[in-house]
Amino acid sequence: MAGHLLSEPEGYDLLKRYDIPVPEYHLSKSADEALSFAEEIGYPVVLKITSPDISHKSDVGGVVTGISSPEELEYEYEHLLLRVKDKMPDAGISGVLVSRHVQKGLEVIVGGKWDPVFGRVITFGTGGTLVELLKDISVRLLPVDGAKISGMIDETRISAIIGGYRGGEEYDRCTLEKIIHDAARMFLENEYIISFDINPLILYPEGAVAVDARIIAGDEKIPGDVPASELKTAAIPEGFSSPESIAVVGASSSPGKLGYYLMHNLLPFSGSIYPVNPKGGSILGKEVFRSISDIPAVPDWVVIVVPAKSVPQVMKEAGEKGIKYAVIISAGFKELGDGGSRLEDEVLAIAEKYGIRFAGPNCLGVMLPYEGLNATFGQKMPKPGPVAFISQSGAIITAAADKGIVGNTGLSIVVSVGNQADLNFADYLGMLLKDSKSKAAVFYIEGLKSGREFTEAARKHAKELPVIVLKAGKSETGKKAAMSHTGSLAGSYEIYREAFREAGIINAFSLSSAFSVAGLLASEGWPKGSRAVIVTSGGGFAVLSADFAGENGIELITLPDEMREELDGFMPAGWSGRNPVDIIGDAGAERYARALDILIRYQDFWDIAFVVASPVTSIDPIKLAKEIVRFSRQTDKMVVGCMISGESMQPGINILNDNHIPNFVELYDAFKSVGLALEAGKGAGIFDK
Repeated sequence: MAGHLLSEPEGYDLLKRYDIPVPEYHLSKSADEALSFAEEIGYPVVLKITSPDISHKSDVGGVVTGISSPEELEYEYEHLLLRVKDKMPDAGISGVLVSRHVQKGLEVIVGGKWDPVFGRVITFGTGGTLVELLKDISVRLLPVDGAKISGMIDETRISAIIGGYRGGEEYDRCTLEKIIHDAARMFLENEYIISFDINPLILYPEGAVAVDARIIAGDEKIPGDVPASELKTAAIPEGFSSPESIAVVGASSSPGKLGYYLMHNLLPFSGSIYPVNPKGGSILGKEVFRSISDIPAVPDWVVIVVPAKSVPQVMKEAGEKGIKYAVIISAGFKELGDGGSRLEDEVLAIAEKYGIRFAGPNCLGVMLPYEGLNATFGQKMPKPGPVAFISQSGAIITAAADKGIVGNTGLSIVVSVGNQADLNFADYLGMLLKDSKSKAAVFYIEGLKSGREFTEAARKHAKELPVIVLKAGKSETGKKAAMSHTGSLAGSYEIYREAFREAGIINAFSLSSAFSVAGLLASEGWPKGSRAVIVTSGGGFAVLSADFAGENGIELITLPDEMREELDGFMPAGWSGRNPVDIIGDAGAERYARALDILIRYQDFWDIAFVVASPVTSIDPIKLAKEIVRFSRQTDKMVVGCMISGESMQPGINILNDNHIPNFVELYDAFKSVGLALEAGKGAGIFDK
């Protein structure tokens, strides 16, 4: 978004209106004027070039500090202008700002930017000339309250220095919090501001002063952010998740064409299939209709796979027929540029006229495994299960349909969103909230259209439907505002990450981790807290488990005395008596069972139980798995299986899978998955009493 830089005096004036302290200042047009003001406020003073064309004044020698006499000021004034004109001869110069030289203190930055997905955000962190090198910064979506402001300060490394690190001087945090609050208010109330930096904001043991301010303003106001309470997700027709009939426009009898693959994949569907092709005839044993109007019934869906230029006419015919849901697989729309965008707009206008909601265009399609429905041109359909998958990439869907990525969890609904011309991620989330088969949802997202709508829906319903997101584009910095530190520091990924954290959305680090966490939460629900007990027969796994727990915010409880005494009753002499509970390498399923029985009796002391086992001759994996199943049924706490290894433990793992108990063959993945759930649960208030 284009904008212009407010002059330094304009920026100072705006900050003063919001009670943000600035040094005394005057914009001088000559050296004599500068000398006069310096005499008025007293030395030392600072000179700064003022130009709408110069965003970083120090880069062109446009700042001189610590001027202590009239002679020095006169000399520096003249040479400052010469340096700037030499480096930027075409820059327009409004004058030279003279301001009081402020004392040294702790340099921080307070900034804000307007994000096209989430609206206005505010940032705080380490300031000064090293701001972009250190990147010690935190982000919050506006509006913010005192708790959010305090939290964003605490997240930064410089917060320790503010609090008097290692006996050092403490700085005025109360004033800092007020300035952040006032800066946020300024940003919300002045809707023409695109971004701003207060850098450095000099913080003292008492008070603070904004030394430099870069405020970028647009020519028009940016719409205000919609309050979360007013966000609404449009309803998707009820027939979406349980169609009884489907028309396929562009069906083909020629192997190699998408219309053929679609028809082939739809054959197992128990509902009615209506192929549509002007040539007529039959395809894979199904009668072909020459047009939608010839179909004797009104299909619930129409799946469209014709050239892009023909899609508007097909949508018109579908609307006249009374069809209310479409899947447009055809490509050739906005992904190709302006011409495709106009064609996409035409399709959307027709859909709105007839009340059709549609997925795509330019998508892989939709799978409903419980219905045996594969309305895609992908090769495989995953087995039915409790996890929904909504993806911006068709290729990732085809990979996820492979058991090696999804594992044994199974999928309830799979949607390729395509260009999201109509239905978007927020709409699909609203649909999943009504789907009783979906117990958790994985989203692969490259970009959101309505960010706050999506995150607010996820936050409101986090307890019922955990949402896990794999966000692509971590290296993307968004549209950098060249005149703003905040524009580059608070890139799109950082803002997405903060928005997800506030909404209780789990930010996965890989596709397999996303499905691991989804499977865990679909099976066990949210953990009720972070207190954990680990039971294992491997000393090495006990040590690793303790490390992994600490890394992922999982609290290993101290075993109560009475619990330890009961364990002493059957444990081999010399066991550690601590958590992780190492039941020694010769343990079989029976010793695991006795330890788990004690956990059942003392389950008020823990929230999560990890049962870790590796293939040793003393362990029968089938018996151990049955004991874990029995244990899980006698507690409402989270039970995590870690039957490690592959082939030799597989019979036991199969039993856990059949009983919907999550198992991780990699120990770290188990603790990372639980840690991600705990972090998101805190953001969504899951653990609030």
